Parts: sequence; C-alpha cells; structure tokens
Amino acid sequence: MSIDFKSTKGIFQQIADHLCHRILENKLPPGERVPSVRDLAAEFEVNRNTLLRTYSILEDAGIIVNKRGIGFFVADDAVELIHQREREEFFKTDYPEFINKVTLLGLTSDDMPELMKLLCTSGSSADN
Repeated sequence: MSIDFKSTKGIFQQIADHLCHRILENKLPPGERVPSVRDLAAEFEVNRNTLLRTYSILEDAGIIVNKRGIGFFVADDAVELIHQREREEFFKTDYPEFINKVTLLGLTSDDMPELMKLLCTSGSSADN
C-alpha cells in the first residue's frame, strides 16, 4: 500500500483502513499480533507518531487491543466491528452518491440484473 499524500483522508486514517482491510482479508486474523509501530512506520515511511495515532484510533474502536509489554493484537470481534463501521460509512457516504448517480443516469429496476451481474463478476475476481 502506498500513502496518498494528496488525499483528503489523513495518513493515519489511510493506514487504519489498510489494517482493517488486512483483517477482513484474514491476513491479520483475530488474536494475531499486529506489526509493531516501528515496523509499520518503516514500511509506510511515516513518523512513528502517525502510527501511534492510527493504533489509538483502532484501539478506541475496539478493533485492536493492547497487551502491555507484548504489543497490539487483533480483537476477537474485530471483523464484526469493521463490518459495522464500513456499513455505516457506506450508508453515510457511498450510498447517497450511488443513488445520485443512478438517478442522473436514469437507471431503473430493469437495469438491476446487469448491475448484479457486474457485482458478482467483480466480487469473484476480488476473491482470487
């Protein structure tokens, strides 16, 4: 992952999103130790304070837990918490934009089978 320094989303939030996606992809399963602040700071070429802020946000959300002296670990219910957070974000941001686009394009229920086919096709290719 590369950081988009031109994004309106903060670097710490971009890294948090990346870690959440790794959790959802089971690359960081529940109970597994999260890479250290030092390691991730080096990987993303950012200041360690940026990673501390990222970890603080994820810890406050209950997605990771700090085991003092050992490090941060993925919470047992992290996947559910991330799904809930992503759904809320979708309905707050993406869904209104989607509905606006559907309206602008004049799409109807007749267009839905084609849309669903596209969704199913892109979903299966993302799994590979």
